[in-house]
Amino acid sequence: MQFHHHGYVSGDPRIQPPRGEGLDRPETLPDEVDVLIVGTGPAGMIMAAQLSQFPHLRTRIIERRPGRLEIGHADGIQARSVETFQAFGFADRITAEAYRITEMAFWKPDPDRPEHIVRTARTPDDPTGISEFPHLIVNQARVLDYLAESASNGPARIRPDFGIAFEDLEVADDGDYPVSVSLRMEAGPEKGQQRRVRAKYVVGCDGARSGVRRAIGCTLAGDQANHAWGVMDVLARTDFPDIRTKCAIQSHAGGSILLIPREGGHLFRMYVDLGEVPADGSNAVRNTPIEQIIAKANEILAPYTLDVRNVAWHSVYEVGHRLTDRFDDVEHPASGQLPRVFITGDACHTHSAKAGQGMNVSMQDGFNLGWKLGYVLSGCSTARLLSTYSAERQVVARNLIAFDKEWSTMMAKRPEEFEDPGELEAFYTRTIEFPAGFMTEYEPSLITHDTAHQARATGFPVGKRFKSAMVSRVCDGNPLHLGHQAQADGRWRLYVFADAAAQTGDSATRRLAEWLTQSADSPLNANLPGGAWVDWFDIKVIYQQRHEDVAIQDVPDVFIPEVGPFALIDLENVYGVAPDEDIFETRGIDREGAVVVVRPDQYVADVLPLAEVDRLAAFFQRLMA
Repeated sequence: MQFHHHGYVSGDPRIQPPRGEGLDRPETLPDEVDVLIVGTGPAGMIMAAQLSQFPHLRTRIIERRPGRLEIGHADGIQARSVETFQAFGFADRITAEAYRITEMAFWKPDPDRPEHIVRTARTPDDPTGISEFPHLIVNQARVLDYLAESASNGPARIRPDFGIAFEDLEVADDGDYPVSVSLRMEAGPEKGQQRRVRAKYVVGCDGARSGVRRAIGCTLAGDQANHAWGVMDVLARTDFPDIRTKCAIQSHAGGSILLIPREGGHLFRMYVDLGEVPADGSNAVRNTPIEQIIAKANEILAPYTLDVRNVAWHSVYEVGHRLTDRFDDVEHPASGQLPRVFITGDACHTHSAKAGQGMNVSMQDGFNLGWKLGYVLSGCSTARLLSTYSAERQVVARNLIAFDKEWSTMMAKRPEEFEDPGELEAFYTRTIEFPAGFMTEYEPSLITHDTAHQARATGFPVGKRFKSAMVSRVCDGNPLHLGHQAQADGRWRLYVFADAAAQTGDSATRRLAEWLTQSADSPLNANLPGGAWVDWFDIKVIYQQRHEDVAIQDVPDVFIPEVGPFALIDLENVYGVAPDEDIFETRGIDREGAVVVVRPDQYVADVLPLAEVDRLAAFFQRLMA
């Protein structure tokens, strides 16, 4: 974390100085806004946190509830989400309070006594080491608290406007604020009154019953699995030995349980199989009392018992897999119309809770769209950038639903229905990268190039998230994860992996550095808002030598730029290979060097040779045109 470059900071350095809208932010919702976010769920709050880094924009987020969420229904935090939290500055704190999943136990009927269950396997949660970040369990309300803190601590000082309900919207053909939004005050002295707000863009993060989705004519289409599950967060006394381990439990006749230990050492969640839902019996199943869910859990757990002492929350749901045909208000993309209204998360894709994807995928929806809105409204990018949101995220949602159908179907099977007794645990291990959040791979588009030069850095696949590795910072010798140094500040990142001759007077690395600072075609010399390229680009160089063998006084200026009002020199963007890990070997980087271009949402946009400056220039010219 860097601070002091704007002057001495004696308080919490995570609280950035207010700028723009953050300097004199109105307490009440104004009549005109740049972005109106509807809903303070995971997608809405991460978008607010991202847009808080664009303080010249007027962003507001409204919520029907009178205050913060107290009990969240989602709880699984996949490694990709923790990786994202690192960029927003709170991964370490949420990890400290969360439950960490390290393995999963599988229980099945005892062959000798089928009415009893026995443990048949323990499977590591991340057997292949796909991430340095953990798989966590923590209340959704705490995730929202941390994101709210990030939004409030950003320069724009974004805080939710509670007690305001969305009713409807209309989109005009022109005007500075073409989206007219009807609202109703749900709390406070204006309760019951109507408001109308005009916006440049509206984002519906308002859940499965989304009013924004309805207003733009989108509908969820898909199917119900006609299988009901009771879910409960409870405190209980039990002799079940794996009560603090994630478990898939299959009984002989009673159905299945997915057990998820919760944070705090005592609370746990159970998804209890309530069986098939009759065609005309949905309401009856949904009204299943908690006592019946507990009794069913005891039946499945035999010979063990569950004495529930406190129920924090419970519900009954049927597995459903539904998806909208678009994630914005453009009905005919071929028409050239550009979107003004967007939907995210449960508003456009629903699925079962047992794969732990709802909150995680929703947050990536919000992260994907947030920086794009910031760039377009700042005048830094063409409005065509916004069309990539629906194109990218709908594919992710479709793949998620396909995965979740298979997983939820397997969880509902009886043990004797599997051809292979170990099929469930084998599926869990084989597909671990998908639920962890690392299978997303964006296709070529305005912001993701082709793979013509992928061989230059095989460990950074174009279209997938930038996978970190260890390096050693030259200025102080600190061993660090390279990817962890990237904040969610809305900047593009150029990782320059230097050629072997980079420490000499003439090298491809030095020639690239000169082009970046001197060429009129360089994106650093484009007409960027505010005029300072360091506000829009973060450029790091990684040498093939150890840190002590890199002469930092000879490093080109573009890698040690001037920052802040005092024009201080930033020395923290220069790295060598770590003592015990050569990132060039770990990530398959060509010894002749490479440039890895990474989007503000941490996905690799291009890999190219150091000399391919024309390709680099063309990429950003089409984005900024």
